[in-house]
Amino acid sequence: MAIKTVGAVAALLMGATGLAACGDSADGSEGGGDDGKIVMGFAQVGAESGWRTANTESIKESAEEAGIELKFSDAQGKQENQITAIRSYIQQKVDIIAFSPVVETGWDAVLQEAKAAGIPVILTDRAVDSEDTSLYETFLGSDFVKEGQDAGQWLVDNAAEADVDGDGDVNVVQLEGTTGAAPAIDRGEGFAEAIAADPSIEVTASQTGDFTRDGGKQVMESFLNSEEGIDVVFAHNDDMGLGAIEAIEAAGLEPGKDIKIITVDAVHDGMQALADGKINFIVECNPLLGPQLMDLAQQVLDGEDIPERVVTEETTFTQEQAIEALPDRKY
Repeated sequence: MAIKTVGAVAALLMGATGLAACGDSADGSEGGGDDGKIVMGFAQVGAESGWRTANTESIKESAEEAGIELKFSDAQGKQENQITAIRSYIQQKVDIIAFSPVVETGWDAVLQEAKAAGIPVILTDRAVDSEDTSLYETFLGSDFVKEGQDAGQWLVDNAAEADVDGDGDVNVVQLEGTTGAAPAIDRGEGFAEAIAADPSIEVTASQTGDFTRDGGKQVMESFLNSEEGIDVVFAHNDDMGLGAIEAIEAAGLEPGKDIKIITVDAVHDGMQALADGKINFIVECNPLLGPQLMDLAQQVLDGEDIPERVVTEETTFTQEQAIEALPDRKY
């Protein structure tokens, strides 16, 4: 009988352990909220760049400072992983869900599930393409179109200098972000709008580097082999621009001089390359969204009225400005 009792207890313990594992959040933390804390489920895109790493750190640190219990998941760049994480948060009955969508489309079903469960949703960094704006409370992030416009306007203002070979044409190759992602779509559109003011500027080739340094390097290597007379690289983020620098240097050319480089983000490595003269201009995209996100979450749960769109404050940097800013740069 003693043996049977021990076996039964062991089986019960194993069953309890199995149930706890099924209820864990995507990062292995246990479900909670019984202590009265706000519980937030956050589904991150991944860790594809220095910007994303800084963004994740800001969210985690800000949640801890605000006393918010954070259930965090890394989608590794896959929409299906984010949808699974969001459904897990719904099952765990978190108080609020926030996420940065991998791509713009394909979210209505899971957002309707969150709405039906009475769980408000905040979009951060990236928007979704949905006609039903009642599926989320607000979108916190940058104006990606303006970022592209700022990048293009700098090129228009500096077209003569950017015409490296002096043939009267400014040939641009574009390193796009992840296909279907809001920043890739909007930055490309904004850039195209701005350079339309100068007919001498033309994007001769454009391909996705998936927001990664390796992707930027590989695409730039391809461009260097297939495109003649490249004057300018416009990279949708710093990491792809840094990858392009590697490819340009490997080809025996001098980045920043033989080929001008414009990027978006202004993370530390990008700013250092700008200060060193390897990048010519950077449009800032601030990743430190954590404090604003936690404030918005509290306001939503308190029933306060909040704007449908909260735009982060950002600037641009030349080489001189990067040198001045770097010592106090937080990311």
